[in-house]
Amino acid sequence: MKNVTLGLNIVLSIAVAVLFYLHFSSPSSNTGAVYATKAVPNGNFKIAYFETDSIQNQFDYFKEISTELQAKDQANAKILGDMKNTFATKYQELQRVASSLSESELANKQQELMQIEKAFQGKEKMMSDQMQDEQFRKLQDVKKKIEDYLKEYNKDKGYAFVFSSSVDLMYLKDSSYNITRDVVNGLNALYKKKK
Repeated sequence: MKNVTLGLNIVLSIAVAVLFYLHFSSPSSNTGAVYATKAVPNGNFKIAYFETDSIQNQFDYFKEISTELQAKDQANAKILGDMKNTFATKYQELQRVASSLSESELANKQQELMQIEKAFQGKEKMMSDQMQDEQFRKLQDVKKKIEDYLKEYNKDKGYAFVFSSSVDLMYLKDSSYNITRDVVNGLNALYKKKK
């Protein structure tokens, strides 16, 4: 019985190996057909780009949300600065009167300072997390507006790809394919309509 099982395992292993070899060595493999859903059109293959920094500097909506985020960041910094000043004042007061306090009073004051510091750290983290979340959401909104505009813009242009130009990503660019002015003007026109 052991010999039959061993022989059957050997035969099955050889069969799997043969099927594996035949499947992957066949030149008419259908692995590429699974991904090819649309034929690549013949003719010109057009690519365009726009300058990211121009969008940041000239797109009114982007400038508006940047200003809002900076104002919120400054307001947060003021709140945190006030909390720091409160802590510093209480710490200096404790330093000044520490020698005249009993051990229990000193321990209570130190505990109070630790609570203020802990509250500051919690508030700082909460504000930082909220700020990052808001920045992410607003930048995603800007990205969505650009994508939506480019879909409409490209209906009669026929670009296969439109990239945003970044110094780290683009090594060569032909300025004749620069559509930045069209993108900025179109985005601002749409933003003014919606405003």
